[in-house]
Amino acid sequence: MTDSEFDLSAPELTHEDFLVLEDPYFEADTVAIVTGAASGIGRATAVALAANGLTVVGADIDRAGLDETGDIAEDCGVDGTFHGVETDLTNDDDVEAVVAAAAEEGDVRFVANIAGMQHIASIPEFPMETYDRLTNVMLRSPFKMAQAAMPHVRDTDDGVGAIANMSSVHGHYATKDKAAYVTAKHGLTGLTRAIAAEGDGTLRGFSVSVGYVLTPLMVDQIEDTATERGISEQEVIEDVMLGQARTKEMMAPAEVANLFVFGFSSHAKHLNGGDLLFDGGYTHTYE
Repeated sequence: MTDSEFDLSAPELTHEDFLVLEDPYFEADTVAIVTGAASGIGRATAVALAANGLTVVGADIDRAGLDETGDIAEDCGVDGTFHGVETDLTNDDDVEAVVAAAAEEGDVRFVANIAGMQHIASIPEFPMETYDRLTNVMLRSPFKMAQAAMPHVRDTDDGVGAIANMSSVHGHYATKDKAAYVTAKHGLTGLTRAIAAEGDGTLRGFSVSVGYVLTPLMVDQIEDTATERGISEQEVIEDVMLGQARTKEMMAPAEVANLFVFGFSSHAKHLNGGDLLFDGGYTHTYE
């Protein structure tokens, strides 16, 4: 197999991709905030929640990408609605503003902190400004989002809701050249548990951990890893990314989105402080 035989593009989203559940909170008066909604897993999760009838407020710095997510939601014929709000997640005022905007749409019950970035470099060569930006986006902003959203969840008639954090197999173990990403994902485990500890049993915290997902971020990572290690993109996919996995294919964004749908639903009311680990065998098997 050559590099050209890999289709490094995510499949188009369709309504049939999404898990749709009957749930008393999955209706138009319930609002879900999704960060990173302009592409990849964030986009898929925003559309999946809208497919379940929720009002979804998507937060992302990419205005054009948010508009495209809205178009995709419309093309999928979702029962809910999607509103994109251009948001700099590293700016506290922006985070507070998008939560306030969401509260104008109905009862804020759900938050999916999905926005992420990646940089491939060894620790001695890692630019500190990149470390700061990555951890601001992936660890500090989820904390700020929880801080701003939790009072709104508590102000609903029953205080039921959930804040979900996008973790990773790299929240369970470390590999080289991803120190900032690994640090952020391990930190999200602590934040998830802290939310659960303060949630009084009705406001839940949980995380979602997966292996490699075919997103624009992943395509860039494949190229960067190939350059950093001096190997081909094919070798990155087959050996670095899928070598340890038992399921020899990358996940699609919609498959990850469905984990958030389930986690937010009443079917998952005992998922609190825990992690939905769907990693194809990365974490608990080895040769």
